[in-house]
Amino acid sequence: MQKLPSPNVEVELLVWLLAALAPMNRTRVKQLLRSGRVTVNGASVTRHDHPLRPGDAVAVARDAPVVAPAGLAIVYEDAHLIAIDKPAGLLTVATETEKVATAFVLLSEYLVSRNAGRPFVVHRLDRDTSGLLLFARTADVRDELQVNWEQVTKTYLAVVEGAPPAAEGVIENYLTEGRDLRVRASRHPGPDAKRAVSRYKVRAAHDNYSLVEVTLETGRKHQIRVHMAGLGCPVAGDKLYGATTDPARRLCLHAGRLSFTHPASGAPVELAVTPPKEMARVVDSTRA
Repeated sequence: MQKLPSPNVEVELLVWLLAALAPMNRTRVKQLLRSGRVTVNGASVTRHDHPLRPGDAVAVARDAPVVAPAGLAIVYEDAHLIAIDKPAGLLTVATETEKVATAFVLLSEYLVSRNAGRPFVVHRLDRDTSGLLLFARTADVRDELQVNWEQVTKTYLAVVEGAPPAAEGVIENYLTEGRDLRVRASRHPGPDAKRAVSRYKVRAAHDNYSLVEVTLETGRKHQIRVHMAGLGCPVAGDKLYGATTDPARRLCLHAGRLSFTHPASGAPVELAVTPPKEMARVVDSTRA
């Protein structure tokens, strides 16, 4: 980590970085921000307009995210939190049929090898969804994050077949998981139904696909997959919910950003990871 001097007056983070890291060009500085390599008071920040105040401790990690021996990409780590970029195909936690090859087990082994404690599960991603997966370093931090989880901004990128009927909108309904493990939507609450709300924006469209940004107000199982399918545009590669194509040979759903208040420092934290190569190729085609 490269420590930077604190400003004498309140200033936007990007403005200060351009001055403090000169002669580094503006594009490179913005890349450092977007990739989550800039920290303020120990918390990763990606917002260009984040207010920087006198006394704030600013540091920059110019290296790529740490890759643990288990192959996990560590996006962010401090004494309270650790976030990884989970690859598609990896479970978050164990199931009856898979006990070893999970993000939790691999991260636990990595931390134990450093005598750095153990992780605590805060939330989950579907096995076939890639992207940001946040763990706590203590039970107290886990509990606080889970209690306030709906206040965390969770943003995903999805490549969907076709296009939604409107360029942006809000989907709100109730989801129920059946015995066949498939989740179904209804307009009305029921005994086992859970309210689910998603906000979406179409970012690009090309040929038979659209790139959609989805922000979750709730975090239900298969929520984005069911909501997109309900609009008539299932996530590409999602045969369970009606997709007929598989352009990336995986579910084209990626947890790209998390924004939340640090449970210990109270500082804003914004983490971001780009889609992996196999999905990025499809994303790029929608932007063509």
